Amino acid sequence: MRLVKDHITSTLPDTLDPLQFAYRPNRSTDDAISTTLHTALTHLDKRNTYVRMLFIDYSSAFNTIVPSKLVIKLETLGLDPALCNWVLDFLTGRPQVVRVGNNISSPLILNTGAPQGCVLSPLLYSLFTHDCVATHASNSIIKFADDTTVVGLITNNDETAYREEVRALGVWCQENNLTLNVNKTKEMIVDFRKQQREHPPIHIDGTVVERVASFKFLGIHITDKLNWSTHTDSIVKKAQQRLFNLRRLKKFGLSPKALTNFYRCTIESILAGCITAWYGNCSALNRKALQRVVRSAQRITGGKLPALQDTYTTRCHRKAIKIIKDINHPSHCLFTPLSSRRRGQYRCIKAGTERLKNSFYLKAIRLLNSHH
Repeated sequence: MRLVKDHITSTLPDTLDPLQFAYRPNRSTDDAISTTLHTALTHLDKRNTYVRMLFIDYSSAFNTIVPSKLVIKLETLGLDPALCNWVLDFLTGRPQVVRVGNNISSPLILNTGAPQGCVLSPLLYSLFTHDCVATHASNSIIKFADDTTVVGLITNNDETAYREEVRALGVWCQENNLTLNVNKTKEMIVDFRKQQREHPPIHIDGTVVERVASFKFLGIHITDKLNWSTHTDSIVKKAQQRLFNLRRLKKFGLSPKALTNFYRCTIESILAGCITAWYGNCSALNRKALQRVVRSAQRITGGKLPALQDTYTTRCHRKAIKIIKDINHPSHCLFTPLSSRRRGQYRCIKAGTERLKNSFYLKAIRLLNSHH
């Protein structure tokens, strides 16, 4: 299955939806989050604007794939017909049984969906939904496998395009055998205007979508204030729980090198998860709380550990270089080289607010220019 997955991934066209970030080279949750935040912050930098974000939840997404429709979409993407027929054969006529102890149910033949736990299933789902794209220029549909987010950029309180986008998404779901789980679908509104108006709710299938102040988006806690206290509080709490395990391991006599490896795998991975997307806009208080965890780990391991600020700077620079080299990356166009006489320098993006100025892409451009 891994061979088939790798083969399909290598043959996908560059024209595939650039806002599908799963199973694409040089794409990650960091990219999806940074793109979402940049889209929102750039719009909020203008007058009389706000942003509505709809976090979609599907009911049993992988189980709803219609193989016959999937094959048509794969052929549209230019995949080899023999491979398409293999996928169709793989997904249809699959026997499934349930085992409880020594008892086994009679087999049920499945002709929809993809096998649970199969490495190929998420990729096939991503390709099945490749044509789920925004129909209005003021909206974006950002996807990471089955995590789908509609970002509506509202100006002068005109929500016509956004509401039409949500309606069109509902129609697309019906045509593709997908069911929106309205009870788990949430909406967040980011509005920094001093004179805010009442925001009418969104309805899907006659049900009001719940509005929330924060949402766990691809592993990070995003809030309607676009601050990061909720996220940092959450990861500091998780990291402190793992510090207990680090202390226990030290009592058992593990070497400093083993302790450092444990820290890198189980604590730093939490503190630095998607760090390029959120750390730039952290408050000084948030950063101190994060660094206290690093200092505690340093005392336990007895060795020097990298400060989170250094980790953030290094990863920002590294990611920026990768985006510049990838002309198909959706954010490649943000890195505009200056004239040949200033080789290695990139045009800075104007920002009217500190929120936009401290976001990933603007920070990355400043880092590139300073390194030059």
